[in-house]
Amino acid sequence: MASRKVEKDQKIQVSLRCRPLNGIEKKQASYSIVDCNKDKKEVTVKEKLGVNPYTKTFNFDHVFPPSSKQIDVYKSIVTPIVDEVLQGYNCTIFAYGQTGTGKTFTMEGERSKDSDVSWEDDPLAGIVPRAMYHIFEKLSTQEVEFSVRVSYLELYNEELFDLLGSTEDSLRLRIYDDATKKGSVIIQGLEDVVVRNKNEVYQILERGAARRQTAATLMNATSSRSHSVFSVTIHIKENTIDGEELLKTGKLYLVDLAGSENIGRSGAVDKRAREAGNINQSLLTLGRVITALVEHAPHVPYRESKLTRLLQDSLGGRTKTSIIATISPASCNLDETLSTLDYAHRAKNIMNRPEVNQKLTKKALLKEYNEEIERLRRDLQAAREKNGIFIAEDNYVAMQNKLIRQDESIKEMEDKIEFLTEEMSKLTEMFEDTKKDLEDTTEQLAVTSQNLEITAENLDRTEKTLQITEKDRNEQKYLVTEHVKTEAALYSEALELLDTAESSTSDVSGLHAKLDRKKNVESKNEGQRSTFREDFQNSIATMETKLEEFAQTQNGYKQSSLDQIGKR
Repeated sequence: MASRKVEKDQKIQVSLRCRPLNGIEKKQASYSIVDCNKDKKEVTVKEKLGVNPYTKTFNFDHVFPPSSKQIDVYKSIVTPIVDEVLQGYNCTIFAYGQTGTGKTFTMEGERSKDSDVSWEDDPLAGIVPRAMYHIFEKLSTQEVEFSVRVSYLELYNEELFDLLGSTEDSLRLRIYDDATKKGSVIIQGLEDVVVRNKNEVYQILERGAARRQTAATLMNATSSRSHSVFSVTIHIKENTIDGEELLKTGKLYLVDLAGSENIGRSGAVDKRAREAGNINQSLLTLGRVITALVEHAPHVPYRESKLTRLLQDSLGGRTKTSIIATISPASCNLDETLSTLDYAHRAKNIMNRPEVNQKLTKKALLKEYNEEIERLRRDLQAAREKNGIFIAEDNYVAMQNKLIRQDESIKEMEDKIEFLTEEMSKLTEMFEDTKKDLEDTTEQLAVTSQNLEITAENLDRTEKTLQITEKDRNEQKYLVTEHVKTEAALYSEALELLDTAESSTSDVSGLHAKLDRKKNVESKNEGQRSTFREDFQNSIATMETKLEEFAQTQNGYKQSSLDQIGKR
């Protein structure tokens, strides 16, 4: 069996179509309050009453103003979806809006009187016939073996009916959850009709439309009183490189919802009022489902209405979904128009995860058919031999209804358990991550505390060393200051000694001159004078030597002091 391709999450495509003002609205003197900008893909609602007019703008994937044609809607929305169906996807298109805004006209359209007009040229043809014609044209150009089967069911007053059944009276159908595909449902007894060519399409549509519940109200002469689902199943035969035959399946669901309505304004009474109540109740549930999906609520109330059960896979499931919201531009429908726009705008945020349907091999397909034939054979044999268990029809229906309610309750409980299990797994994982982070943080805190203690000890030692260094520096500074003072005093004394030495030298020279002058005079004392002179000269020489040594010593000390002062 071929693998299934899963795409990433993608938002639901939401388009907006506004119809022109009709005759009833013009008679009521209503005016247009809706401005559609096709290029900017936005819709603006303007209420022209009061001093401060009310204005609100909504953006959508596509916007179709009142002048848009059927073919414009089809080419923009449905053409790419048909290609995806032929690729093996399940796709859904459904119309939503107030009653009388053109949902059925958009989905089914009308048949032109000229039968020779093609579906592309027919201005009244809706999405359903155009899609069927388009599918047959695409398949015929691909030159492959294919089969097309359609079914047409109606949801009226929360009961399912087959619009293409072989009996005159529509049989009530039962809905089951598909155990093999979560979110999918099985309609028991729903008849699939084989469509061989596009000429049979209108016959099938007319056959189903003739059985559908419609009625006249003050808001719409042919108001749809039920929801309808037209489904197309396409099987295409493919061959692999190895020559194995595969069956590719694509499904297209075209849903025409009944219109929401104000019972007082529509004039619905008795049976029509009950119909409107059931319609509004199912649409209210649909709105709650959309809100729950947008807000990622833990529980989505699919099972509170059969409509939401039918659309479960289209809303938040594995189907590619497109919504066409239809509105009236009339001022008398302001509340309903705003409600539809809010509804559609919220739906834009729903995320689906489309999957390509599995391609069945010939063996797998034959196995499924054989199992179905064997099951039907056993049922037929039991019916013929009447060897089964027989009970009264009322009791059987009651039992079946009870089983359905129990199955629904069990399903809800299972969903809740699954959600709680996922939440518990997430919380456990978060707890483990938090615990691990806490352990890492604790280890880091211990290391940081240890580093802080070491840093504090180093800081204390550094402060003590700094105090000692400051003390030594102050002492050194004081010593240097005193040393400079001493050097200054010694330098002053050295200068005084030099002056004294110079004066002594000058006096000695004068004394020599005087002795020379007295030499001749003091001849008597020549011997004594000579002795005295020699002694005196020796003394003077010794003194000069000492003075020179002292001067050199002083000069050296001076130079050393100057060098030290210069270094500091």
